[in-house]
Amino acid sequence: MTFLKLLWAAAALCAAPIVTLADEWTPSGPITMYIGFAAGGGADTQARLIAQGLEEKFGWSVFPQQATGNSGLNLAQELRDAPKDGTAIGMVVSETLTYNAAVVGDPNLQLENFTALATTAEFQLGLVAMQCGDFDSWDKVKAAAEVGTPIRFATATDRQGDMAWHLGQKAGIDFNIVSVKGGADVMNGLRGGDVDIGWVAGAQSKPVQQGEMVNIARGIKTPLADSPNAPSIIELGSEFYLDGYFMFIGPEGMDTAARDALGAAIRDVLEDGSTEANALVTKAFGGPSVMTGEDLDAYMQQSKADAEALLISVSQ
Repeated sequence: MTFLKLLWAAAALCAAPIVTLADEWTPSGPITMYIGFAAGGGADTQARLIAQGLEEKFGWSVFPQQATGNSGLNLAQELRDAPKDGTAIGMVVSETLTYNAAVVGDPNLQLENFTALATTAEFQLGLVAMQCGDFDSWDKVKAAAEVGTPIRFATATDRQGDMAWHLGQKAGIDFNIVSVKGGADVMNGLRGGDVDIGWVAGAQSKPVQQGEMVNIARGIKTPLADSPNAPSIIELGSEFYLDGYFMFIGPEGMDTAARDALGAAIRDVLEDGSTEANALVTKAFGGPSVMTGEDLDAYMQQSKADAEALLISVSQ
């Protein structure tokens, strides 16, 4: 009978709802969710679907609003004087508080002045070329460079431009770096023959799946979802990855309970296969990639150190 009672008790525990950090904390009022991306784009949609998921799963009121410009630093400025109780958060990319903050140099906009809450999805950053073209493998890129063929390398951000230069220096290739406005422009340049290779951070997924384009290398540590065999840029000679995440941040000194609960809640929404947010990041980024707490703090500190080292490298 004692054994049966233990079994019944275990079954009851399994059947009981799991209480998470997000269930133990409640915001004192509506949450303003600043979004550092243009309205209607994929990143904006991701943020709004996460807001929707937080409302549906936890009953919180979340009001998204745009705070665009200056590579996410305008949003960071908005958060500087925002409440620290969890009622003001913002979605940026990790390089906003690492590379971009280092470039600007404003002491008020550095990483230590903010609270990292949670990442949502990792960039599927690839070095992309046209399939069956003259540059559809790194070996072809190297061979072309060795015979003096100019190689036009498209980049969409300052960090991407610096990383293209850095990779060229380490690989012994003098790339012709072409600045464009975004990943879509990189791919249009590839299609039109205006550029030969370029960084794209996930928008290449469909063209790669359809066989139009190919990831000849990956800029992130983990294998690309669409091209798991693509070599990393570290293998090609780079000293740094060109990785990054979409992420939520809050003001400096955020209440610990609020930070922990918000991170847990964002994880719950993204890792729930029934949510629209999960469906979007799975389709566009190979699935959610959530870091919170000490793991996220360690990642951000390393990213800051890498950004500073990259900037020193390109200035020499």
